[in-house]
Amino acid sequence: MEALRHSRPITRLWLLEDTKESVAGEIVGRCREAGIPFKFVDKVFLDRLTEGALHQGLAAQAGAKNYVEWETMLEAAASKGETPLLIILDQVEDPYNLGAVLRSADALGAHGVIIPKHRAVPLTAGVGRSSAGAVEYVPVARVTNLTQTIEKLKKEGLWIIGATAEGKQTIYEADWTGPVAIVMGGEDKGLSRLVATQCDILVSIPMSGHVNSLNVSAAAAIVLSETVRQRRAKIQPQA
Repeated sequence: MEALRHSRPITRLWLLEDTKESVAGEIVGRCREAGIPFKFVDKVFLDRLTEGALHQGLAAQAGAKNYVEWETMLEAAASKGETPLLIILDQVEDPYNLGAVLRSADALGAHGVIIPKHRAVPLTAGVGRSSAGAVEYVPVARVTNLTQTIEKLKKEGLWIIGATAEGKQTIYEADWTGPVAIVMGGEDKGLSRLVATQCDILVSIPMSGHVNSLNVSAAAAIVLSETVRQRRAKIQPQA
């Protein structure tokens, strides 16, 4: 549905035959406007077509999501008069985690996500599903050399903050109000040593429970929330 709203190239669409009339009407209307072939099918057909994945009564054959250049993320922030907020993912290989990070990035106002071409999951159908449609709204840059990209971001004035259990400061002690790129590591390995050494500071999330780690998508949501909190507090008029 988000692909239709966002003008994503769609070549064909299948819709569950007992879909609510209000929802079906909007989808059919958009398909007719765009000249997209569509067909009402039963649940057995749709389940088989999506190979058992959660489809919510709708499946589409769509063109690939296009990557962007990371520079456009900074341009978008500038055009809105906003302080840049980027997320860099290092060695994240789980499509669910990438999708969940995109969902948090959309909800909390990040200007984009940067991923490496190697040892990382690309934008896939699974990523799209787990993002709940956020993949259509959050720009994603895919770079050949993550360390070189970080150096270029530094030259653009961004503060590079890495989130890791070994961080000497907590996320609540760090200053997130300036131009920031948050660097998050993969599910098992965390930040690579080279990427960690490039960060201006390393921060950690204080843990109070018995489990001493969070997955990258949960950690990203917490860090983004603290960033938004600090930025809003900075612009609020003093009483």
